[in-house]
Amino acid sequence: MTSHDERAVEAVLFAAGHPLTRAEIEAAVGEGIDVAAGLTALAERYTDRGIHPVERGGRWHFETAPDLAYILRRTREEPRRLSRAAIETLAIIAYHEPVSRAEIEAIRGVQISKGTLDVLMEAGWARPAGRREVPGRPLTYATTPGFLTHFGLQSRRDLPGIDDLRAAGLLDPVEDMMMHVEVETGGDDD
Repeated sequence: MTSHDERAVEAVLFAAGHPLTRAEIEAAVGEGIDVAAGLTALAERYTDRGIHPVERGGRWHFETAPDLAYILRRTREEPRRLSRAAIETLAIIAYHEPVSRAEIEAIRGVQISKGTLDVLMEAGWARPAGRREVPGRPLTYATTPGFLTHFGLQSRRDLPGIDDLRAAGLLDPVEDMMMHVEVETGGDDD
């Protein structure tokens, strides 16, 4: 690997308006550039810098060093908060993707408005993921690379599990207790 390889990869990542896959970087720098070695060299060189290259969901971009993120938070505009319905819908999509609207409603126990899915798609966190091969061919939804980037996840496997959520106090104690009762009794089989 040459310093030219590293510089070429750095220039492409720096100028990109969105995270890039390795194939997109390779296409941008052209033949003869060792992109893998360039990414490794960049990661090493930027270890103690204010920004560093990171990979999220198979896509590379520069990100502010975590210990300096507080500086940028002061100047950033606060995004609008998601409604509880949108948060629940996003969680269902993330944990069950690809998932149809009917499946989301069955899990939530209530209907969702079309606006809820629109908000998640406008935020860049959810996307249509094709249609089920069943009667009616319902549209399914999945998360996006932007969802992974926003929440600092490498992949969906990094989503917190039930034990992590319980430890963080994010589960309602009554719901948590009911979940244990259903598991111990085998659920409601009337």
